[in-house]
Amino acid sequence: MNIEEKIIAGAAELFHKYGIRSVSMDDIARHLSISKKTIYQYYKDKNEIVSLSLKLHMDMNKQEYDEVFKESENALEELSKVSKCMRKDFKDMNPSLLFDLQKYHPKAWEMWTKFKNEYIKNQVQTNLERGVKEGYYRKEINPEALARLRVEEVQLAFDETVYPKDQFNFKELQLLFFDHFVHGIVTPKGKELYDKYLQQALKAEN
Repeated sequence: MNIEEKIIAGAAELFHKYGIRSVSMDDIARHLSISKKTIYQYYKDKNEIVSLSLKLHMDMNKQEYDEVFKESENALEELSKVSKCMRKDFKDMNPSLLFDLQKYHPKAWEMWTKFKNEYIKNQVQTNLERGVKEGYYRKEINPEALARLRVEEVQLAFDETVYPKDQFNFKELQLLFFDHFVHGIVTPKGKELYDKYLQQALKAEN
């Protein structure tokens, strides 16, 4: 990993944990044990670092989730693996992250919105269509409508005006929404298999 990549990876780590607004260029320099001057040799400002950090995060997520969808034998195995990825991705994530993006970094916010409304939404819709065909999801569901609902649920959990962080644990909230979504779409056969996958995943983590 070269110095440019280290700066972006280090900044992404700080943004994930503390949010974006509260992390300064000085914080990034200290975290990486380099001078702020060194950062400015490669990047013109914080906006550029935020956008590249977000791109890194989205690229990693896409690679991870593409692997999940490629290797899963059925729609429910996909969901159980997605749940595992979520528990990892949302661990220690600061819920102010998306608010900071939207308010202070419009270019990065536009990138996130495009990723959410295209890649994530399409993956969810594909999973729903697959699950209906396999008989694990209720045949009367509308895959496109529910895919849109699901991606908005993810974003809603970041909204501290609706779910204040002093009242709700962000990771637990995301998993609660996910669990509620799954149980709204599965058939009895699907619920039985999903519970089996979930227990296997939780057992492997402990």
